[in-house]
Amino acid sequence: MSPDPDRASARPIRLLPGTLIDQIAAGEVIERPASVVKELLENAIDAGASRIEVRIEDGGVRRIAVSDDGCGIPPDQLGLALARHATSKIDSLAALEEVGTLGFRGEALASIASVARLRITSRAEDQPHAWAMDADTGEIAPAAASRGTTIEVEDLFSRTPARRKFLKSDATEAAHCLDAFRRVALAHPAVGFSFHSEGRRTEHWPAADWAQRALAGLGDEYRHAHRVVQADVGPVALRGLAGSPTASRARADRQYFYVNGRAVRDRLLMHAMRQAYSDVLHGDRQPAYALFLSIDPRAVDVNVHPAKAEVRFREAQAVHRFVYRAVEEAVRAVAGAAGSAVPLSAHGSPDTGSPVPGAPGHAPTQPLASRLQQPLTLVQAGAAATAPTVTTAASAASRHGRDWSLLSTEFYRPHGATAAAPDTDAPTPSAASAGSVASRLSAQDPPPESARSIPPLGYALAQLHGVYLLAQNADGLVLVDMHAAHERVVYEKLKAQAERGVALQRLLVPATFRADAADVRAAEEHREALLALGLDVAPLSPSTLAVRAVPALLSHADAAALAQSVLGDLRLTGSSRALAESRDAMLSTMACHAAVRAHRRLSIDEMNALLRDMESTAGADQCNHGRPTWMQLSLDELDRRFMRGR
Repeated sequence: MSPDPDRASARPIRLLPGTLIDQIAAGEVIERPASVVKELLENAIDAGASRIEVRIEDGGVRRIAVSDDGCGIPPDQLGLALARHATSKIDSLAALEEVGTLGFRGEALASIASVARLRITSRAEDQPHAWAMDADTGEIAPAAASRGTTIEVEDLFSRTPARRKFLKSDATEAAHCLDAFRRVALAHPAVGFSFHSEGRRTEHWPAADWAQRALAGLGDEYRHAHRVVQADVGPVALRGLAGSPTASRARADRQYFYVNGRAVRDRLLMHAMRQAYSDVLHGDRQPAYALFLSIDPRAVDVNVHPAKAEVRFREAQAVHRFVYRAVEEAVRAVAGAAGSAVPLSAHGSPDTGSPVPGAPGHAPTQPLASRLQQPLTLVQAGAAATAPTVTTAASAASRHGRDWSLLSTEFYRPHGATAAAPDTDAPTPSAASAGSVASRLSAQDPPPESARSIPPLGYALAQLHGVYLLAQNADGLVLVDMHAAHERVVYEKLKAQAERGVALQRLLVPATFRADAADVRAAEEHREALLALGLDVAPLSPSTLAVRAVPALLSHADAAALAQSVLGDLRLTGSSRALAESRDAMLSTMACHAAVRAHRRLSIDEMNALLRDMESTAGADQCNHGRPTWMQLSLDELDRRFMRGR
């Protein structure tokens, strides 16, 4: 029903009642029971608590109680705690601009009290006993309680029935409350947390170090399927755990990002994470991560969202680039880096390992710091250049005088080697020729070496069904999907070649499209950077842009759509990988066709060459489509399967 303009103009202007003002404000802060849990947990942490307990009933609608052992509230300040815009966190604009607490607006308790029944029981350290206050009556009375504060919220939204109708089932609301609990608890490992639902304890997180707490949030399936992220540049530092690409998820339900201890869902940071994983995830798979960004409070504005879920950075481009590069280096470890294997569990399921700071293959912080001190430029795909191919001659085959062989393209020939045709006349292994196979394998055993000198992926032993390579390393047996592994190696080499110079393809007829003023301004300001990426975009009018050239590899792409995507990235982050991602998609297809095919007979030298290249190729733990390229079967696992020692 549309409003009547005549009737609307006759309405007098009047002040709203205080109760209605509080209920309107509560609608911005308190969306559902989980919002109450979040606000009360943050207040408890700001109070210096070391132990916090959360109890909910009927999904938090009937009752929510949060207890802590923090500093408590003196009895003469209990009434003030429920007043709107009353807080102990800030007292000036300068304090707001460098706020270091989770709460600072003084709205949470007042908002909750306006839509539910609320009771506070608190005991300050210097008080002989606790005091309790009912928000409805304002009465304060002595109570029995230890030091700290307990806030009870009952009958949520009973005073705004319309809001209550939008709530989901009790089970769904309880799940949201538990998620809010986890998001707050993850960032504060020094605090012990417990969560009770319907009288039963469902979560208990004792105080621990940050890595243990992050793993508790990600879940047991990531205990061995993560990479450690640690980087710092001046006043900015990032640490945390990034889930292995092979342990990706269908839903984005294990993504935790914190800025100075505050859980956020910020578009800039989410964009940086998508870019960091873009080259190692397949399709619409989602990564899991728990990352903690520390930054000077004066360089970030937390007062830009009602629920404080978004932030604004003073140097947004630099923060985006820092997060992107730090995470990309961690998830694109070379194959064979410490803990990068995908061990087979007792039930045969893959389980990705995890490196530790300082372990071989883990990205050091110094190279990242030196690169981030360079002037801001557009971020191109494949920032980590592929290392040169390692051509170790420590294989038994080379000792027997065999030549290095070419796999499928010249990318695979070791330096100084000549191509040799595959041994197509060799007898095919079969059950009848087991003896000859055994004799050949014994003749190809790798030289005796100490475990320390054996390469991470070891030495090749044989081929299995023309699809998998079998190798022996210090830990046991390595299984390699030869097509997937070679595909990643070729892909990284193609990328390195493409990044050394981008050839432009001039369009016979420029592609034009309508653009708003922001896109036109971005095209003018970043013209040189766009040309470096192979895209020539120039304004034809205040509302029209023309694409005159595109990268030669993308000559068949939609030039206008490509330019719009790039300019959209520029407006959001000041950098763009849209061109590079389109180019990489084509290179990935080329690599897939160039990689060695299944059932191709490889010599031992060719197998070892593939293993060495995997050890020197960034991202070689996954193929271009996000599948694992190799797995580890440990000696302990083999002993268990064959019941040795029993």
